Amino acid sequence: AAVDIQPACLGLYCGRTVLSVNGSVETYGDCGVCPRGQRTDDNKICRECVGSPDRYDWLYLGFMAMLPLVLHWFFIEWYSGKKSSSALLQHLTALLECSAAALLTLLVSDPLGSLHIRSCRVKKLSDWYTMLYNPSPDYITTVHCTHEAVYPLYTIVFIYYAFCLVLMMLLRPLLVKKIACGLGKSDRFKSIYAALYFFPILTVLQAVGGGLLYYAFPYIILVLSLVTLAVYMSASEVESCKDLLVRKKRLVVLFSHWLLHAYGIISISKLDKLEQDLPLLALVPAPALFYLLTAKYTEPSRILSEGGNGH
Repeated sequence: AAVDIQPACLGLYCGRTVLSVNGSVETYGDCGVCPRGQRTDDNKICRECVGSPDRYDWLYLGFMAMLPLVLHWFFIEWYSGKKSSSALLQHLTALLECSAAALLTLLVSDPLGSLHIRSCRVKKLSDWYTMLYNPSPDYITTVHCTHEAVYPLYTIVFIYYAFCLVLMMLLRPLLVKKIACGLGKSDRFKSIYAALYFFPILTVLQAVGGGLLYYAFPYIILVLSLVTLAVYMSASEVESCKDLLVRKKRLVVLFSHWLLHAYGIISISKLDKLEQDLPLLALVPAPALFYLLTAKYTEPSRILSEGGNGH
């Protein structure tokens, strides 16, 4: 297309919208913010996002979708204690809520009514923070060019959290009121109250650190899964495979952490070269095996007794 000569469009993310197309000649508007669903090309022209999220983008969206689910499960388990037999049903309800929210989010995204979404490719970290790159040509007037250059990876997470919150408020109170008989009246709704706290925190986290999370989430998954697994096994006094087999719940927690390990490894490697990346999944059980092999040597009572004998 022919590009007419116009004054330079300043700013990293400012662009000109296409007003009309006559054959191979395009007419452009003034330099400014691109409409939603568009971003600037190399010629500072706003072009519609027509691509699809790549594998890493989907893995990032999967991580952001898992965060509220994992927190739901944690607080349900935390507040259920040993009195209630309703924890499993609440876990399944939380899974249903988050799954339905993810499905609804995809359906309302462009193109509407389809599980496919169109997106712009993430090129660099600054794409997530276009509000920091509004130019001031005369150092007085600021040209506001803030738009979603990573469409829709930034806003789709907020939509998902909104659906999660609405579905939780519709489904969970009724369920908890009927089945959580083993808990006191003040305790049965605590997992819901916890969600009313962590959803705003997750929203702020995405708003402020979305770009950082996009690049760091595989390493965050690995570190957190390693730490939480070690803390859980220590708190549960697991020192051997026999201790794991005593209660099925411990095996469920172990396999859940293994799935997180695998997700983190896949996110880092992106499985670009299957013959090189798939063998890395063999490392998934390594942290748990290392803990089981070394737990008996780090038992505090044993260390204290040996220290006492040394004196």
